[in-house]
Amino acid sequence: MGLFAEKTSMKQIRAIDLFCGAGGSSWGAKSAGVDVVAGFDMCSAAEAVYKDNFTGAKFYCDKLENIKPQSLTRKLGKVDLILASPECTNHSVAKGNKPRCEQSRETALLVIKFAKVFQPRWLVIENVISMKNWKRYTELISDIEKLGYKTNMQVLNSADFGVPQARRRMFILCDRERKPQPVKIPKKQIKTARHIIDGNGTYNYSPLKTPKRARATLERADRAIASLGKNSPFLIVYYGTDHAGGWQSIDVPLRTITTLDRFAYVKPTTSGHVMRMLQPPELKQAMGWPKKFKLNHGTRRDKIKMVGNAVCPPVMKAIVKNLICI
Repeated sequence: MGLFAEKTSMKQIRAIDLFCGAGGSSWGAKSAGVDVVAGFDMCSAAEAVYKDNFTGAKFYCDKLENIKPQSLTRKLGKVDLILASPECTNHSVAKGNKPRCEQSRETALLVIKFAKVFQPRWLVIENVISMKNWKRYTELISDIEKLGYKTNMQVLNSADFGVPQARRRMFILCDRERKPQPVKIPKKQIKTARHIIDGNGTYNYSPLKTPKRARATLERADRAIASLGKNSPFLIVYYGTDHAGGWQSIDVPLRTITTLDRFAYVKPTTSGHVMRMLQPPELKQAMGWPKKFKLNHGTRRDKIKMVGNAVCPPVMKAIVKNLICI
């Protein structure tokens, strides 16, 4: 292990990030000492954010189906690591019983196309855990192994890596030379939702109880107040469904951030409870991005979508360091 670490540290590991979005995986890999040379995504807002934060990397703003990796080998040079976060919505249990788009699910197979051309030593594919239930999941793993990779699948929770959010995701770890070892869970202090809430008066609040407030919202708030008492702040799931009462304490990690404007912060005042939605800078922090990561492009809706689609950088940093032994 020590000899291998010495060898890999003598050269710069170069990576590309497929379905990169705003760059959660890229930031994690960069933090692990990797040179991320290119990102690929079809979102123009993500392109602008990515270029702000990875000034030396190229960005290809198009559907991956439209890009021929053969045409990029000379421009990008040798690639040691491919990171990929294929579309996950049509794998997610959050979609419920709605029809699934098989074409969307099959974006995962595009990773194979790039791996065949660039032949990196390492691959990391991230997705929701329910991707394992996809009828072509076994085929995906088989195709990766036919390219000469040894694989290992691991489910990791971002809260175990010092991220103030409970976000469980599946990672397929691939190495041409040896079977990837599982990432060890670090001994980090658990950060809570309280850690990311801006209490400096930056944002405006509105009264919780108004005639226009949805009944379901008030019921969720009432359940929280009944449990915590009327003097404690809390979070409610303002949009969408929830199977845990529709509220949570701020003294545990934030529940999984989605691409929707989901969480509202409620606090007591002398004139009654007031509330506001969590804002993009707070959600960015809840993903584990540092303050210096720039999220300055797109509408508020765009920013929330980019955050909800991202990979938590501290998790990817741990994965990459473990995989390539930096």
